[in-house]
Amino acid sequence: MINLLSGIDSTAAALNAERIRMDVVSENIANVNTTHGVDGKPYQRQQIMFESVLAAQQNSDNPGATGPQTVQIARIEKDPRPPKLVYNPGHPDANAQGMVAMPDINIHEEMVDMIAASRSFEANLAAIKNARAMAMQTLAIGKH
Repeated sequence: MINLLSGIDSTAAALNAERIRMDVVSENIANVNTTHGVDGKPYQRQQIMFESVLAAQQNSDNPGATGPQTVQIARIEKDPRPPKLVYNPGHPDANAQGMVAMPDINIHEEMVDMIAASRSFEANLAAIKNARAMAMQTLAIGKH
């Protein structure tokens, strides 16, 4: 049997990974001013670590063959950068010197990451649409 949509699995995995990446970036942006989290410390920026997986082909005729390469989230880890200290003596979380520990999140860096994730998502979605259109055209040829 011919698989008309063989690239869909890897593209769907990439769509899922980019969606999670956008969620994490959104959380970073939303917490840019969070000075007191559940643990009592300032919010710590999170970052995505991707990994590629070479799927084993399920073809018994070709035991050493490999299938398409997909991407997935390996882990979400906290950025090791320490919080930045900002002078704000009126803030409830200020220390004796009037310094407040703020998350070290650069909004510009987060927006660039969000745009890159969004564009990658759009490109993968376009690949799915094109694969579907090609499959439909192939099926139409078979009807004639």
